[in-house]
Amino acid sequence: MGNDLKEFLRQAAMQVGAGGSAGFVEVCIMHPLDLVKTRLQLQASPGSAAAASSATYYNGVFDCIRKMAKAEGVFSLYKGILPPVLVETPKRAVKFLTFEQYKRFFLFGSDKPTPLTFSLAGLGAGVTEAILVNPFEMVKVTLQANKNKMGEVPSTWAVTRQIINESGFGLGGLNRGLTATIGRNGVFNMIYFGFYHSVKGVLPEYQDPVKEFLRKVGIGFVSGTLGSIVNIPFDVAKSRIQGPQPVPGQVKYKSTFGSMAIVAREEGFGALYKGLTPKVMRLGPGGAIMLVVYDYVYEFLDGYFK
Repeated sequence: MGNDLKEFLRQAAMQVGAGGSAGFVEVCIMHPLDLVKTRLQLQASPGSAAAASSATYYNGVFDCIRKMAKAEGVFSLYKGILPPVLVETPKRAVKFLTFEQYKRFFLFGSDKPTPLTFSLAGLGAGVTEAILVNPFEMVKVTLQANKNKMGEVPSTWAVTRQIINESGFGLGGLNRGLTATIGRNGVFNMIYFGFYHSVKGVLPEYQDPVKEFLRKVGIGFVSGTLGSIVNIPFDVAKSRIQGPQPVPGQVKYKSTFGSMAIVAREEGFGALYKGLTPKVMRLGPGGAIMLVVYDYVYEFLDGYFK
């Protein structure tokens, strides 16, 4: 085996290990906010017929947390965590691995990566990630939408079987909402990686490890926040497509842009930003956690396996 291939496999193994570690840590810490985001995105605007027929309406992040804890139990905040836990390690591993490989493809003859390189590599990594995780997202949203007490919620495997038995594996079943997931993940990662690596390369590093840690956390936080703000209309469309339809038996939300148009027309343009607060609360610090954990685990593995 040539030295170049050995080095490539070593780098790939470290990228997979660091990316998987970053994803696992992030989802364990931030999952409750992801659940709150989904609940807020699924509910119709006040005054609408769908909202009137709903027994529970959430007035923001903390009201949602309070009502869920009271009606469904404290551990309801971790509904749907098994699918992301199962997928986060390989998902983030694939994301960081493919990002590093796409960087080589988008150099466009330059000696070193440019902001365009980072952005396009991030877009490619996001699309790859979305194709991998969409079935898990479908199951997760179905579980998160269930308002029964924890003991009455069907298991992850039961929900998966139900979706497959009723609708199959295709775009109407386990892969429902795929284009919305591709849009959400692609746009987020394009901004997330593009901003983080571009700014990190401009701002000088600190010799003090605490200051350097804070520098990376700050850049990661801004990167996650910007990505969340820009991509949330895709996230709302995804939740509506994958979640329960307003009228059982009738599919109202089908395509990505069609769902966006329906939400904007019926509930106002601002409805496309439902769940923005918990999303930013999750992916601002969550984005910082992932990138910082990735950087430090990668540095550790690089030193350990030299």
